[in-house]
Amino acid sequence: MLKISGLIITFNEAHNIVECLRSMKQVCDDIVVVDSCSSDNTVELAKQEGATVISQPFLGDGPQRSVGLPHCRHDWVLNLDADERLEDDLVAYLKDTDLSQQNVSAIETRRRNYIGNQTTRFAGQYPDYVRRIFNKTQVDFSPVSAHTKIQSHSLKKIPAHITHYSYKDYPDIFKRACLYGTWQAQTIAKTNKKIGPLTPGFHCLFSFLKHYVIKLGFLAGHDGLAISLGKAIASYIKYAHAIELRRNKN
Repeated sequence: MLKISGLIITFNEAHNIVECLRSMKQVCDDIVVVDSCSSDNTVELAKQEGATVISQPFLGDGPQRSVGLPHCRHDWVLNLDADERLEDDLVAYLKDTDLSQQNVSAIETRRRNYIGNQTTRFAGQYPDYVRRIFNKTQVDFSPVSAHTKIQSHSLKKIPAHITHYSYKDYPDIFKRACLYGTWQAQTIAKTNKKIGPLTPGFHCLFSFLKHYVIKLGFLAGHDGLAISLGKAIASYIKYAHAIELRRNKN
């Protein structure tokens, strides 16, 4: 098995960090936690589990993760969020595979997303491929405030899984939609991207139809509707708040 470093960013993740680290330690002998000045005992718990902890005020999703890369001892890195866990098939793949012989710079895995203890394959929730395994000498995270991903054109998709405890409940869906939409708006507001008066409404409507109709969210009952509405709200805030930020700046 090729040696792999683990990387996690955290903020007040005491309820998640131990299980996440123990999941990663099945395949990682080196784990770096970049913590955004948590006020709970996330840092203490991470250190107790043997992680290297770096304290860094939040820079945005992509830049925050990039801060940890120089501290990772190995070229290949497994990046998880604190609410994610490795499933047995991914653990087996990483133990049995020499990543350096795959002729790629990043690997995408499937992800199962949960609301509480429920999961669905509708509304874009599965297989939801994510880029979580990569060679840090060849690629880096996109420098965005929310929903960063590894920038790589040399990829391999595998049918192994990560479990993602995405939302605690329905209110958490909308809380996160507002948070992520706000972060994305801050990124867009700093660019020269043109945003017309109809842009927020158009993207809101398209996002809802995409998840509820095209991705069959309507087959998932209340879960599908809540997810689709959450995606639509995040999309609306992303563009409407960007307009607001530009207006207030002027």
